[in-house]
Amino acid sequence: MTVPSERPTAVPPLAPPAVHAAEQSGDTLVAGHTLEFPGGYTRTTGPVIGRFLTELRDGRLVGVRTAAGRVLVPPLEYDPDTGEPVTGDYVEVGPAGTVTTWSWVHAPRPGHPLDRPFAWALIRMDGADTDLVHAVDAGNVKAMRPGLRVRPRWRPERTGHITDISCFVPEVTRIVAPIRTDYRLRPGRSLTRFLEGVRDGVFLGGRCPECDKVYLPYRTSCPACGSGIDEEVRVADTGTVTTFAINNLPDPRAPQVPFVSAYILLDGADTEMIALVGGVPADQVRQGMRVRAVWLPPEERTMAMTNVRWFEPTGEPDVDLDAGRGGA
Repeated sequence: MTVPSERPTAVPPLAPPAVHAAEQSGDTLVAGHTLEFPGGYTRTTGPVIGRFLTELRDGRLVGVRTAAGRVLVPPLEYDPDTGEPVTGDYVEVGPAGTVTTWSWVHAPRPGHPLDRPFAWALIRMDGADTDLVHAVDAGNVKAMRPGLRVRPRWRPERTGHITDISCFVPEVTRIVAPIRTDYRLRPGRSLTRFLEGVRDGVFLGGRCPECDKVYLPYRTSCPACGSGIDEEVRVADTGTVTTFAINNLPDPRAPQVPFVSAYILLDGADTEMIALVGGVPADQVRQGMRVRAVWLPPEERTMAMTNVRWFEPTGEPDVDLDAGRGGA
């Protein structure tokens, strides 16, 4: 006999539970049972759910509109607010949606859709008025939040089942682009003279004849008054930390992570230079700390600032910077 498609198809009788030998643990008896529908439980979908699953097979998400104009996703045969039949007006929604709430699964089980930690989430598809529950492959729990925008990840082969969407994934909101620029810099006369001094283990500055300020590194004109600078001044390799930053990202020039980069006012100079601070834990660096340059051995030096490994504390008392500025 042919079974009409709008009626449930015949279902094989329920298989009797398989009873295994009882296991005894202490005073407790445990018997294993299996409940199974041989061949699987089969039912017809009806016109509403059938339309939803057919659209899933074809890579689309649809909802159904109620008489009040609400779009139900997944679709229902009756309006949950009034109990009235839905209109039969199907609306394509998504493909993107918004997470409204979620729960993180730290240890997936065999029946779960993913074999790595994921979130079960309620997702409001664009154009829908109700939420769809599905898995979100966010990578880690910190990526999950209400309001997260997600899109479906479709399976290559689809059969008309909710698992045709293997999961949802966050929309792309940022990218990492490798950036590298190779260029050559030719120093001018003043910078060349400064680097020659660094090669010889000294810092060279220039004194303005009008302002009487010593600029470091050496320069041939005063940035304040524009006067030409001819006088070289040998500046000490000791100085005072005026301000600093603690860095937590690796740097090939740094002695360790975290490391400190600081503005240092060398003795005899009126402008600061930026350099690394080493030989002291990062959390012990402070404004006013007295430091000294740590140089490479003479045979390893070139015309580059890498001749100075970093500055380290001298052990001298700190300088009161506020007093030098005329008080706070």
